[in-house]
Amino acid sequence: MEVWHYGAAAAILLLAYFIRGIAGFGSGLIAVPLLALFLPLTFVVPLILLLDFTASLILGGVDFKHVQWKEVGVLLPFSLVGVIIGTQLLINLPVIPMLLTLAVFVGIFAIRNLLNVHGNKLISQWWAIPASLTGGTVSALFGTGGPPYVIYLNHRIPEKTQLRAAFSALFFIEGGMRIITFFIAGLLLSQTIWWSALGALPLMLIALYIGGRIHIGISQAQMTQLVGVLLLIASISLTVKAL
Repeated sequence: MEVWHYGAAAAILLLAYFIRGIAGFGSGLIAVPLLALFLPLTFVVPLILLLDFTASLILGGVDFKHVQWKEVGVLLPFSLVGVIIGTQLLINLPVIPMLLTLAVFVGIFAIRNLLNVHGNKLISQWWAIPASLTGGTVSALFGTGGPPYVIYLNHRIPEKTQLRAAFSALFFIEGGMRIITFFIAGLLLSQTIWWSALGALPLMLIALYIGGRIHIGISQAQMTQLVGVLLLIASISLTVKAL
């Protein structure tokens, strides 16, 4: 890495975890595509996995008494299958197809944010299969698999406290599954990744603290659109890099 790479990586991590400190999500969606512009995905994804898992613990862990375990439990089996598939793809896929796939994936959710597409209509529990399979695969492959889970659970759990608890429990368990799978696949055996995560930890803590404490004059809808703009820029940049 050149000197400017370190500065760019620090700025990206500060931005990603600042937004997570404010909104409670989005660090992986922002950090992974931007870091992938100058770092290999086989390094970026395990690094963000370690940081996100640590951030989840710092932000309060799991509120077990409010978790709807029936809704979370139905997601876990196919999520594990997806994690295994995504890990194998991360190891074996050529770089350019991975970058283009990531660009498309990030672009879809950028447009979804910009258009403020959402809903809470109850859907069948059978949708847990494609949601968890996609979420697990994408989370292992790109470290950004949260959106399929979020969309599904938003249409299954109407109560906000229970919904936040379900997110916390699911991401905590799924993150643990990814760490184990990455260890088995050899993606977390590099000392460079662990030293990098340790070095990035102060940046993450500072960004989470500022994001959690600072009051900025924008609404949740405006924050969603800001994230959408950042994702769209990342998607376009990844496409240009791949081509």
